[in-house]
Amino acid sequence: MSDGVAGDAVDGGLGAAGGDAVGRAWSEVVATARRTAAEGLVVGTSGNVSARVGPVVLVTPSGVPYDRLGPGDAVGVDLEGRQVLGTLAPTSEVPLHLAVYRHTSATAVVHTHAVHATAVSTLLDEVPPVHYVTALLGGTVRTAPYARYGTAELAAHMLEALRDRTGCLLRNHGTVTYGDTLDQAYERTAQLEWMCRLWLTAASVPGRSPSLLTPAQLHDVQEALKDYGQRG
Repeated sequence: MSDGVAGDAVDGGLGAAGGDAVGRAWSEVVATARRTAAEGLVVGTSGNVSARVGPVVLVTPSGVPYDRLGPGDAVGVDLEGRQVLGTLAPTSEVPLHLAVYRHTSATAVVHTHAVHATAVSTLLDEVPPVHYVTALLGGTVRTAPYARYGTAELAAHMLEALRDRTGCLLRNHGTVTYGDTLDQAYERTAQLEWMCRLWLTAASVPGRSPSLLTPAQLHDVQEALKDYGQRG
């Protein structure tokens, strides 16, 4: 793969500063994609990652191992799905990513095939609120009905499941989360996978049912989270 700078190939009115931003964003896309593989959220070339820089959506390419991607391998599409950057074919899940960007304020999307979350997607229409991390995703996480990967139908199902949420499950498929940054989108993916693993573990105890948080308890956590973390 190329060792050039992704930003050097960008046109479409972004200018030099925009090209630099694309180069930085592409580096983050690749690093995040590699992280999903390293931490077991995907296998091989499954899953995909994207980040939006103005009118350009940078996406991982189709069928290329993440460790082979370099700075000059950036793949970008516009919000209509037309490829505007790179020569590698973009992920087949472009419709899914673009649906998020068109209907939310997201600037980053992470899609994985995380094992526990995918297992739960085959069992439940909604992940029970077994932990307050549910609040990080806006409330109880829904499962979008099954549709084949890469289709507009899947994207439409996903959008409904994401209503007022920042993450959802895809039936017999995996997870989708989004955020203001790739770090935030990834954190939400990791927390969703952990929560699904927690539910599977608790629900597997014979004769017992996991206790669940109430809507009021979740709301209390959401309010507390507004002041969570470092200021400034």
